[in-house]
Amino acid sequence: QVQLAESGGGLVQAGDSLRVSCVASGVTFSRYNMGWFRQAPGKEREFVAGITWSGGVAYADSVKGRFTISRDNTKNTAYLQMNNLKLEDTADYYCAADRSSVSPVSRYPRNYDYWGQGTQVTVSS
Repeated sequence: QVQLAESGGGLVQAGDSLRVSCVASGVTFSRYNMGWFRQAPGKEREFVAGITWSGGVAYADSVKGRFTISRDNTKNTAYLQMNNLKLEDTADYYCAADRSSVSPVSRYPRNYDYWGQGTQVTVSS
């Protein structure tokens, strides 16, 4: 049974930093591409960042230079380090796993096979 579990969300102020984590179980984590997506109220789910099984990364333009995605295959965990958070970063953040291992990493939710339940990130002024 595949499970992805996000953690680390919370309420922060604009300009603060936060790191969210995603622990995977039931999959050979090192072979999967991992993605982070977010969904704000009333909006569609959007790509934030992705990392291939071999470490290639991609970012949405809105977070480039502020967010960093990484992975630790020994811990079956993907991370999203978020710096200089802005009000518009407020959303539910989801991690997802793609078994196709394509490169570059996919930016489309439909290409991901497994999803976590999400963790909420709220940025206040």
